[in-house]
Amino acid sequence: MSTTRPAAAPSGRRTSWPVLLCWLAVALDGYDLVVLGAVIPTLAETQALGFTPASLTTAATLGLVGVGIGAVSVGPLTDRYGRRITLISSIALFSVLTLAVAVAPSAEVFIVLRFLAGLGLGACLPTALTFMSEHAPQGRSGSAMTRMMTGYHVGAVLTALLAMWVIPNWGWEAMFVIGGVAGLLVVPVMWVKLPESDAFLAAERSRERVRSSEVVRGRFLLVSAGIWAASFCGLLLVYGLNTWLPVIMGEAGYSLDAGLGLLLTLNVGAVIGLIVAGAIADARGNKPTVLLWFAVAGVLLALLSIKMQSTVLVYAAVLFAGIFVFSAQVLVYAFTSHLYPARIRGTALGMAAGVGRIGAIVGPFLGGALVTAGVAYPWGFYVFAAAAAVAFLALLAVPAHPVEEEPAV
Repeated sequence: MSTTRPAAAPSGRRTSWPVLLCWLAVALDGYDLVVLGAVIPTLAETQALGFTPASLTTAATLGLVGVGIGAVSVGPLTDRYGRRITLISSIALFSVLTLAVAVAPSAEVFIVLRFLAGLGLGACLPTALTFMSEHAPQGRSGSAMTRMMTGYHVGAVLTALLAMWVIPNWGWEAMFVIGGVAGLLVVPVMWVKLPESDAFLAAERSRERVRSSEVVRGRFLLVSAGIWAASFCGLLLVYGLNTWLPVIMGEAGYSLDAGLGLLLTLNVGAVIGLIVAGAIADARGNKPTVLLWFAVAGVLLALLSIKMQSTVLVYAAVLFAGIFVFSAQVLVYAFTSHLYPARIRGTALGMAAGVGRIGAIVGPFLGGALVTAGVAYPWGFYVFAAAAAVAFLALLAVPAHPVEEEPAV
């Protein structure tokens, strides 16, 4: 049905509905980033559903694994059946399963439902990114995608604030009810207001068909390898810093309150960076901008290993680190959408997001290992700076302009 709906309006009559709806889809991702962390203290303290520290770790890990599998798997679906129906279906799946988490009878069922919900949630981000890159006016896809990703951080911050009021008054289950209901409220609005992508409809009319293996064949092989390495390192930084920055700064001698304030500052910087980075990428080009962003991120992370006496200087350094670290990953997505043709763009973005989710698991694990070893400060910052350097080097090998497909034999 999705392929028979009217295409997105031409740029002169372009509506704001797709922008708002894709932003909301990404905000749901941000909600899920925080919701489990918000309820884990309650689950651990009350031993609800029979949870133990080990099973809580399993729940957190398998949820992220589900998200990664969903991101990798959705690409061929969105390229075959359309951006619209895939995005709507993934949000519906995630929402229903998130509601089910609230009534899970045991820790084992809770974990399984989190994994399955992750499949739907993981499909949301690459599909929304694909749609937004194709809906944006020509030459402005970078800023369109980075602005959309502000929803991720807004959703995360609002969820943390919401949890402070909801959990004491309504219990941990209410957090999952809120997330599920929010998604289900978005679905009918999307069904009515979200058009199909022009680029997908054009590819559909030409009867082009895609195989997921095409993103690693011929001239796309080197491109995909570089993008995947950068995406892995980018999300390693995002999740590693979000998880362990307060602890690392505590080991450096800063107070716990200062560490939490620096974490908030890091995320404020992320929103600023998303707004600025997209505009620069549109004006100066995707490759030069993403290279600059990873290079500066690496330098700033290395500088954080130096103990600073001035509080203002510390907060300024963390703010600028947030500006460059977090938006660098989104610039990888914008660069990906620029390099691949429309008929395999969804697959390419899905694979980039899926490989990146592996980095999202490795980052917190690596930070935890350094904390356990007692060397998180300063080595945590050195390791994170090295990840930014690897991303920079990987993207050096990627061409700056769209890759031309090899002619059929």
